[in-house]
Amino acid sequence: MNSFGLTTSGKNTILIVDDSVENLQLLTALLKDTYNIKVAKNGLKAVELVTKDATIDLVLMDVMMPEMDGYTACQHLKSNELTASVPIIFLTSLNEASDETKGFAIGGADFISKPFNAQVVHARIKTHIDLQIERQKSDALLRYLLPSTVIQELKKTGGYQPVIHEHTSIMFCDMVDYTGITSHLPPTVLVDELTDIFTGFDEVITSNGCMRIKTLGDGYMAASGVGGKVDMQHAEKLVTAGLEIIDFLDKRNSTHEQQWTCRVGIHSGSLISGLVGKTRCQFDVMGDDVNIASRVESNGHPMKLTITEATASLLAPSMFKLEQLGMADLKGKGEMMLIDVSRVSNQ
Repeated sequence: MNSFGLTTSGKNTILIVDDSVENLQLLTALLKDTYNIKVAKNGLKAVELVTKDATIDLVLMDVMMPEMDGYTACQHLKSNELTASVPIIFLTSLNEASDETKGFAIGGADFISKPFNAQVVHARIKTHIDLQIERQKSDALLRYLLPSTVIQELKKTGGYQPVIHEHTSIMFCDMVDYTGITSHLPPTVLVDELTDIFTGFDEVITSNGCMRIKTLGDGYMAASGVGGKVDMQHAEKLVTAGLEIIDFLDKRNSTHEQQWTCRVGIHSGSLISGLVGKTRCQFDVMGDDVNIASRVESNGHPMKLTITEATASLLAPSMFKLEQLGMADLKGKGEMMLIDVSRVSNQ
């Protein structure tokens, strides 16, 4: 079963920040059997540690400290996108309601009063660690479903406005004779096979700076140039990824009983990205050039990467060898020159 990276293991890590050696020793002794402990003696060092160390799950922050007090350190951490989600529990002997109000206003998660009560310390830490784990699981699941730019906008605004991307390349990949293969494979084996193959495809796509858009049955769709910045190497990146996908499948066939072949097609142009649906939304891309890319794939040959002239015009001749296949009548799009692409032999 695919856990999607949502399972957790080992101890969580807590950073204790206090200028009192006695308090550091006391809290370390109290928590070390349950958590990994790191310490800092002032807010400045705490900000540095949390910024550099992504393993820190929670901060216990003294309020009154030299160099940088706890409130100021909290404001620094909450203003940084990389550290804003780390919960901060203030350690304080202050008893005024205004002190707690200020702490919560700048992003603090809770307060623990001095002198420390062991049961209270453990209970409050566990509550916020559990909440942090659930947030991390939610974020991990979102990263599987949506691009980072979409996630950021959803968190900031609660929505995502459709975006027109002028410089993109779109890839479709389809398994040859999928119906025939599935007729004799048990369902669990089929799912395991496709999961293994598409996981390999995902690694190829990500390593080349491209984005998996979606899968549909045996179909796999990816794109480049859909991120936040314009990328004029979008065609080269996706063509490289397409060739590596074919290589991956060919190599996999040498060690697996079930043999798979695929067709890969790429076209370059513009597209619209957006979230489709409301109750179960999905990130998707659409447009005329997306439809052309789909037609290119269906007119290609097994274990070949087929592209259009629009894509070929964006490729460096020193990197790729192009072979014209002739004009093809793409359903609903008319005739278009199709081209098989391979690597230059000395690359």
